[in-house]
Amino acid sequence: MVIKMKKIGLFGGTFDPVHREHIALAECALKSLELDKLIVIPARIPPHKRGKKIASGEDRLSMCRLAFTAQGEEVSDWELSREETSFSYLTCRHFKERFPKDQLFFVMGTDMFDSFETWKYPEDIVKNATLAVCRRDKEADYLKDRHSSFFDRYGADFVELPFNGAPVSSTRLRTIAALGGELSDLTEEVSAYVEEKGLYAEPLLKEALSLEKQSRREHSVRVAIMAVENAHRFGADEKKALFAAGLHDCAKNLPPDSAYLKGFVPPKGCPLPVLHQYAGAYVAEHTFGVTDEEILGAIRYHTSGRPHMTPLEKLVFLSDMLEEGRAYPGVDSLRALFYQDPDLCLRESLQRQLVHLKETGGEIDPLTQMTYDSLKGE
Repeated sequence: MVIKMKKIGLFGGTFDPVHREHIALAECALKSLELDKLIVIPARIPPHKRGKKIASGEDRLSMCRLAFTAQGEEVSDWELSREETSFSYLTCRHFKERFPKDQLFFVMGTDMFDSFETWKYPEDIVKNATLAVCRRDKEADYLKDRHSSFFDRYGADFVELPFNGAPVSSTRLRTIAALGGELSDLTEEVSAYVEEKGLYAEPLLKEALSLEKQSRREHSVRVAIMAVENAHRFGADEKKALFAAGLHDCAKNLPPDSAYLKGFVPPKGCPLPVLHQYAGAYVAEHTFGVTDEEILGAIRYHTSGRPHMTPLEKLVFLSDMLEEGRAYPGVDSLRALFYQDPDLCLRESLQRQLVHLKETGGEIDPLTQMTYDSLKGE
């Protein structure tokens, strides 16, 4: 009797939270590879996220079980049941031992594939499983040119999975949840679980946003998303980026006689357009209990800047200027520069701000000029 070799896919990830694109990618792998089974494996401690706070393994496992319910999908707690870091070579080795006669595929996106050679024992992974790389149409030529070099390096090839879903960021979803926003990219079941458990919620930030007008709240959410998604690039703490960006405009819509501003004394000679940054730091500290000076500094100087800014201050300043809702002339080129050279982007942004104020007759905060001059000198 001949036993047919089965095709089994392994789909690992943090799934924090699991969203619709994770589900769509799983369905794509099942169909494109004609898999008999796709095993979804939430990671315990992802190597690239050590030191970062993530939802508990129990919660992420529960969300995966709510999300992956199609025929052929199985959610495994193998990595979560272990104490060690979730290295993929160990996962592939384990499932090869479990299914020695079957063909294994290790499903990943092009972002993971780009860094594959830096993983621990990548040659061990390809020995036990074939990489199945999900790519979008625009990445077809890019991957086509990688087959030869990949084979030369590992003695094995990878397969491509055409996947044309929308880009969705778990970091973005966590940020929106922290600010009390709607999570439309989650299934109803997962969204209800997140709300019931209070995952990612930060009541303080939700309360602070309630002080802002609707358009200002939407701006603050976009600033927070940009800051949190790019915190690692600046060497800034993700949680501090969330709080500094989420609170940066908390005093923007407060009248001068607001009870929130009782006791607030603005700096002498402070131009009106930058007054709210000092007021915001005051409200963050005296109303919402923020004591971290790094966070307060990022709020206090998010409009004017200051010489020798900290990484978090630079991040919030630029996120405020360049968030995706901004539409002034030259913003696209500044955004491109943001991802290429943040320090140069900061200098260019300050220069354009100064030019704009001079052309429109606006009052220039001496601190802004000092910030630009210091950067120019550096």
